[in-house]
Amino acid sequence: MRMEKDSLGELAIPDDAYFGIHTVRSLANFKISGERIPIEIVYGMVKLKLACARANAALDLLDKEKRKAIVQACQRILAGEFDSQFPLDVFQAGSGTSSNMNVNEVIANVANESLGGQKGDRRLVHPNDDVNMGQSTNNIFPSAIRIAGVELSAKLLESLRRLIGELHRKETEFADVIKSGRTHLQDAVPVTLGQEFSAWARALEKDVKRIEQARVKIRELGAGGTAIGTGVNTPKAFRPELIRELSTLTGELYEGAENGVEATQFLTDVAELSSAAKLLSLDLQKLCNDLRLLGSGPNTGLAEIVLPPVEPGSSIMPGKINPSICEAANMICLQVQGNDLTVSLACGAGQLELNTHMPVIGLNLVKSLKILERGCVMLADKCIAGIKANRDVCRRNFEVSAGLPTILNPKLGYDRVAELVKESLATKKTLRELVLEKQMMTEEDYEALLKKSTGPNL
Repeated sequence: MRMEKDSLGELAIPDDAYFGIHTVRSLANFKISGERIPIEIVYGMVKLKLACARANAALDLLDKEKRKAIVQACQRILAGEFDSQFPLDVFQAGSGTSSNMNVNEVIANVANESLGGQKGDRRLVHPNDDVNMGQSTNNIFPSAIRIAGVELSAKLLESLRRLIGELHRKETEFADVIKSGRTHLQDAVPVTLGQEFSAWARALEKDVKRIEQARVKIRELGAGGTAIGTGVNTPKAFRPELIRELSTLTGELYEGAENGVEATQFLTDVAELSSAAKLLSLDLQKLCNDLRLLGSGPNTGLAEIVLPPVEPGSSIMPGKINPSICEAANMICLQVQGNDLTVSLACGAGQLELNTHMPVIGLNLVKSLKILERGCVMLADKCIAGIKANRDVCRRNFEVSAGLPTILNPKLGYDRVAELVKESLATKKTLRELVLEKQMMTEEDYEALLKKSTGPNL
């Protein structure tokens, strides 16, 4: 063990720990969930520290030897070498001070060792004076949430577009599969199976636009604003230099906050991204529920599509196959909706110059983006890509649909069609059979009418 001292006294720190006394105090104070601050947010802070070191050196505020040591330490952390050194519980000080200091301590100690010093020796690289130069938790932590949101939403968009592509492929494959539409879960006018897949794809394309719009706003960072966003203790050139260095480092085009005080108090931009994720989850939930209904059966349900079997569905019923992928996706959607409620409530719960609920905001945003990203890939690859149309069932359901008389009205008239419906119910013959039997239409005319009934997209 080594001894470290702060304004509250001395504590023993494990010799092999790269974190220091502030982290140890937080570990003792906040033994709550066992759920750590997401590593994506930790990495966001590390990227900011790296950019700040370069910016401070460029402004002659940090000597080049320290800059090099800090930058190299950050690069090693971003490579995953020290993930175990960020153990803090997400339920901690509401600004994320514990985690910001955890990051400062680890960077400082890695840098100290590279300069020939010892862990805990603050004379070479100081966690506050050097690593945290020009910064405050109050703008570093929310900026790290935004960086994590930018990066994770980019991955989500990639997987979402993959899912949309699979839906469009099925749209083309099933373009000629005519079936009964349903409203109120009752028979309605005809539709093609391809049109149903097209509608799902279009809904998700709108979600892409919503996420893209939200990503633009969360690129605006309050980093460099220090305690309350005014930039106290930093030169005017620091913030633009920091943003330039961060953009170069990440390849994303970040911007400094137009109003640093506003950016420190309000996290509504983060809530907007969370909301966009929630809206996506609503559309995915609807899609999965539709797939489960259309695939219900195999003998006593709708059975208009066949979902790919991925695992046995029962421990007691041999041969049973369940829509497991859709069910897993539905649970993802419910979790995201709950996460978004937490984010929304926490974003509105700030007081005066600071929001003090940032760790739980960051946790829930990161979790939502990650499980949605993985869920979209799962749906695309393990469900949508393998769906088959049960063409015979689709056709049979269409032929006996109570919505079919509607399309015969313009050709045969309301009264004649009403009589046909009565006769169909009495004789169990389909309308098609009756129309052809009574020579009211030729088979070619009947088929042309059906094709026209589904609109120009067939």
